[in-house]
Amino acid sequence: MERIQTEKQYEDLINRDGLTVIKYDATWCPDCKTLDKFLPDIMAKHPDKEFYAMDVEQFEDITSKNDVRGIPSLLVYKNGEKLAHLHSKYAKTPTEISEYLETLESKK
Repeated sequence: MERIQTEKQYEDLINRDGLTVIKYDATWCPDCKTLDKFLPDIMAKHPDKEFYAMDVEQFEDITSKNDVRGIPSLLVYKNGEKLAHLHSKYAKTPTEISEYLETLESKK
C-alpha cells in the first residue's frame, strides 16, 4: 500500500471522483501492524477503491481535521468529501473491515 508523502498528494487523492480509502496509522502501533497482515486480501476484493496509508504523526493537522482519535482508522473520501470513518475500535478484524467497505457500495 502506497504511503502518502505530502499534503498535496493527500489533497489530490481525496479530490478524486472514485473512492479513496486512507488508513491512518503510526509506526509504533501494534494494531496497525495486525491490520497490515490481512488488509491486502481485503484490498484485492475491492478493486473499485484506491487504498493509501498515512502516518498520523507526520500529518497531525490533517489527522485532527478529520477527527481521527485512534489508530488504525479507515476514512473514505470522494470528490473532497469524507464519506465514511471506521474508528479504530471497529477496525480490528477482517470481518469488521469487509463489512464497512461493503456499506460504501451505494456511495460510488
